[in-house]
Amino acid sequence: MAEITAAMVKALREETSRGMMECKKALQEANGDIDAARGILRKKGLVKAEKKADRATSEGLVGIKTLDGGAVMVEARCETDFCARNDEFQAMLAKLVDQAAEEPVGDMQATDAMKETVQAALAKIGENMSFARGIKIAATRIGTYLHHNKKVGVVVGVEGEVSDETLSDLCMHIAFADPMGISADDIPAELVEKERQFARDEAIASGKPAEIAEKMVVGKIRKFVAERALVEQMFVRDDKKQVKQILGAAKVTAFARYAVGG
Repeated sequence: MAEITAAMVKALREETSRGMMECKKALQEANGDIDAARGILRKKGLVKAEKKADRATSEGLVGIKTLDGGAVMVEARCETDFCARNDEFQAMLAKLVDQAAEEPVGDMQATDAMKETVQAALAKIGENMSFARGIKIAATRIGTYLHHNKKVGVVVGVEGEVSDETLSDLCMHIAFADPMGISADDIPAELVEKERQFARDEAIASGKPAEIAEKMVVGKIRKFVAERALVEQMFVRDDKKQVKQILGAAKVTAFARYAVGG
């Protein structure tokens, strides 16, 4: 068997952040081949990850990065808030955000590189964790908001002239109001139809004449959609104006709101 020196163990430990004895055993198993020992440690880490995969991950953090003409946002999950506050977990999130920045515009799934990033952090911390979701948007004007606890984040893209203050307020509005889409057309048709049927049943049960009942349904659906479509919502900083009024000629082209566990 090849001699396993302290320098070899130290080098493998610094590279993988695994324990000294774990690195030594891997080197012994690999007969001193560092590449093979690295592979052994990786396989052991994957087994540990599989054993932890069923544990609930209700905690985590949101990370955001503004790019040239765009922005990315990522949610990473873990088991406990203690883990979320760990420097290793936060470093993992920052790396995931950088990796997300290299992906195409739109919603994204974890890439192999992202999975490896999560796996490396899991091996160090020992909790179940995951890349929960991510998105990349592109626009001429980008707004972002990250709550102080890093558990709620917003990215929004706007085309047209809009002040920095309005863009900032728009992000705060989205964080607070949690819209489902930009306009009425973005609200899922099946959801609207379900609400329409509920409103119709309620109107009929009230005993109102059919003509009045139908007007009640129309009114309730209009309100239902307006409360969920961003540009139709009443602005949180001025409830006498709709969001589309504070935007003027500018148009929201994309937005996302992430809340950990939401």
